[in-house]
Order: sequence, then C-alpha cells, then structure tokens
Amino acid sequence: MSFWPWKRRRPVRVVAVADTHTFQAELGRIPDGDVFVHAGDLLRRGTLDELDGVAPWIRALPHRHKIIVAGNHDWCFARERAAACARLGAGVHYLEDAAVTIDGVTFYGSPWQPEYMDWAYNLPRGAPLAAKWAQIPTGVDVLVTHGPPAGVGDGTALGEYLEGRQGCEDLVTAVARVKPLLHMFGHIHHDGGIWARDGTTFANVTTWECSRMPTVVDVDVARRRVTPVQVPPRETVG
Repeated sequence: MSFWPWKRRRPVRVVAVADTHTFQAELGRIPDGDVFVHAGDLLRRGTLDELDGVAPWIRALPHRHKIIVAGNHDWCFARERAAACARLGAGVHYLEDAAVTIDGVTFYGSPWQPEYMDWAYNLPRGAPLAAKWAQIPTGVDVLVTHGPPAGVGDGTALGEYLEGRQGCEDLVTAVARVKPLLHMFGHIHHDGGIWARDGTTFANVTTWECSRMPTVVDVDVARRRVTPVQVPPRETVG
C-alpha cells in the first residue's frame, strides 16, 4: 500500500490589476483565480463616493480572496481608513504595511511611493521611505506595493507628467533583503510587464485605466516558482 507523508499544495493563481481609476467596467470579464489583487489607484479624486461605485465591483468578483493596496489617488484610505475599509466589505483584505497568509502564501502590502506633488501616500526619498520598507518582514512570498522599485517597470514615456525612471532605490534594497518570490506593483502606466531577476519575479500589473489586461500568475511556494499565465482576449461586457 502506498503512503504519502505529505501532499504538495497546488500553485495559487493570482490575478492582479492596478490604476483602474474607476474605469473598472471597461476591463471586461476578469480572469478566474484564487486571489484577486488590486495594487492601488482604484479611484481618481479619492473620495468615499467614488469608492461606493468601485467596491460593489470588487465584492462581485468570483475570486475566493481579494487583496487591496491603496495608491496615490486613493485619498479616502489615507484620510478615512475605517470608513473606506467598511465600504470594501467583509472578506476583502486591505493591506497597509500589513500581511495576510492565504492558502500557504504570505502577502504583504504597502501603499507608499516617492514624493511627487501632493498625492496620497507620498514620502521623501531616502530615510522616510527606507523606514517604511524596513517594516517588511522576511518570509513574505508576494510583496504588493503601489510604486515600483528603481530600474524595473518604472519607465515613463516622453511627455508624461513624470519623465524618466521613477522607482524607489530603497525599495530595491528591501526586496534584496526580503527576497519575495513575486513583487507586484503599478503606478507607472507605460511600463507594464513581467521580469525575473535574482530569484524574484517583478510584475508591473498596471491596466492603465483598463487599456491593458489583468496580469495572471501561478505562485508555487513549494517549488519557489512563479509562472505567468496567458489569458484569452477580453470579452465585451454589456
């Protein structure tokens, strides 16, 4: 008689978006998966009224687990966090410098990015941002930040309000320390994609107000592997 002392967990499918800015309906049908992640900028003006229009869409998604990280447009989470989280509803994990473990995968979320203009969750480069990233514990499998690290998925287009690479150097240092399997982020609309470097898969999951499809990956903690998943073309809704 065969005896298996353990059974390996199957990969966890993560479906991620960012920078929807209230245009979420234009994404069409969201690919199925185990965990839905929004890496920030759900809103435009950042009001609770705007969130009232977005939260029902999040709750209606079929994914068993949902994770939200705020972005620089999401002022209501910075100013009225309890009210904003209440609108998301039970079963939606809002991560602000916090972690949650789902199906054996530990996710950590943080909304901060280098200071620019008067956006939410701005901090000066250097010590203030480094202090936030120092809070990220070891043992994190999937790191979700709104902004990118320097040099990966952080390139802007000529003529944008920001030009050149905008990522955070201190976030690079933190990722090297923590060594997550996967680092997901958005914020920079023109540089979506997936890159593998030094044992970490980096993914700018921006949907750029829904002109890009969601990013889908399988996270296999047991094998320390992240596998991008191709999804079919979007379906027209309505």
